[in-house]
Amino acid sequence: QVQLVESGGELVQAGGSLRLSCAASGRTFSSNSMGWFRQPPGKERDLVAAISWNAGNTIYGDSVKGRFTISRDNAKNTVYLQMNSLKPEDTAVYFCAAGRYFSVSYHRDDYIYWGQGTQVTVSS
Repeated sequence: QVQLVESGGELVQAGGSLRLSCAASGRTFSSNSMGWFRQPPGKERDLVAAISWNAGNTIYGDSVKGRFTISRDNAKNTVYLQMNSLKPEDTAVYFCAAGRYFSVSYHRDDYIYWGQGTQVTVSS
């Protein structure tokens, strides 16, 4: 059974930092791109960041560029999202996802496995 389990979400003050982790089990994803998406209350689920299978390519949503960094450790089957300079508008449920392909994609439909999400709340 394939599982993606996110952790690290919590309440933090604006300007603070968090590191999210996503641990995969049930199969290896070392040949798949991985992504982080987020969904604020009442809004669409959008890409935050994605990383290619070998970490050679990364993409970011415009609102997080320069503040968030995605990374992966294929030996641990884990992907991370380092979030710095957090803002109240970063408040959302953050989801980890495994991509269908080697390369990165902005599109939800290109991700085939999803975690249950972790809540990040940024207070002003």
